[in-house]
Amino acid sequence: MTDALTIDPNQSVLVTGATGYVAGWIVKNLLDAGVTVHAAVRDPDNADKVAHLKQLEQDAPGTLKLFKADLLDPGSYTEAMAGCSVVFHTASPFILSFDDAQKDLIEPARQGTLNVLDSVNKTESVKRVVLTSSCAAIYGDNIDLETSGKPALDETDWNRTSSLAHQPYSYSKTLAEQAAWETVERQSRWDLVTINPSLVLGPGINPRSTSASLGMFKQFASGQLKAGVPAFYIAAVDVRDVADAHIKAAFTPQAKGRYIVSGHDSSFIEFAEIMRREFGDGYGFPKRILPKPLVWLVGPLADKAMTRAMVSRNVGHPIRFDHSKSERELGVQYRPLQESITDFFNQLLETGQIPKASG
Repeated sequence: MTDALTIDPNQSVLVTGATGYVAGWIVKNLLDAGVTVHAAVRDPDNADKVAHLKQLEQDAPGTLKLFKADLLDPGSYTEAMAGCSVVFHTASPFILSFDDAQKDLIEPARQGTLNVLDSVNKTESVKRVVLTSSCAAIYGDNIDLETSGKPALDETDWNRTSSLAHQPYSYSKTLAEQAAWETVERQSRWDLVTINPSLVLGPGINPRSTSASLGMFKQFASGQLKAGVPAFYIAAVDVRDVADAHIKAAFTPQAKGRYIVSGHDSSFIEFAEIMRREFGDGYGFPKRILPKPLVWLVGPLADKAMTRAMVSRNVGHPIRFDHSKSERELGVQYRPLQESITDFFNQLLETGQIPKASG
């Protein structure tokens, strides 16, 4: 989808967190455009982790260069960034469980971003940074849409309801993006564009890469949600569309500010309906919505992340995002939700991450 762009192949760009879910497609698109990609990873000597990136280089006109870097090590991106005109900062701490939200989640997310931007400030060749943020920096809970008084949330909205005690992951994404905007405002050599995706799903370049949607799809397929799902409304976007938005944000000179990248305002039950329609009833996909009082009562017992405050402020409350800026200014064209879900589920089946249904 980046064919309409004019991308000078005689340049180098940096992708942080290059083995990540979104980053894989960014690297592929860049190599296909003939660009030299500096791919920063934790361990470039780990063959299993970087094999899929090297394969991308084999099939494309671009050049791949691997660099060792650690998000929380100041200055570790300096070598990888040298000579690069654009930095795609996709790396972010991925923590599924934590004991201390401030120490384990907030500080790494914010400080990691500051470490990368400190290197940007010291690298004269860099003219633009494209930061992978999140819709979590736009809102904290679905009820925020109702309190906004707007039909849909847009790029002018900021998450003002998350905290250390409530939705700390969303709080960390908000603080990290705010730190980036504060940093760019203190200088004038490079500019910043942020991509704010909703729940990212779809097939990965590396089928074993982790994503927030992976665990959800495994739950749907396992049958453990057969009794039903909460009336949880969620927005979603294809990983390939997110990568496309990053590339267009980097090489569209007029691109500016934040971009909500979210293809569909959906729900758990719609996900289940699409899966059942495409893959049959053998997986025990949920068919009904659980009453909110029941979810409020037993949810925290089943999942400690599903606090009663979280249930109260999200279950039964629709969420809608205005993605028109990404369509208008970047030319992003969103894939159908059914295509994203089907392609993703098929990849999980093919790689054995979801067992095929019997019968």
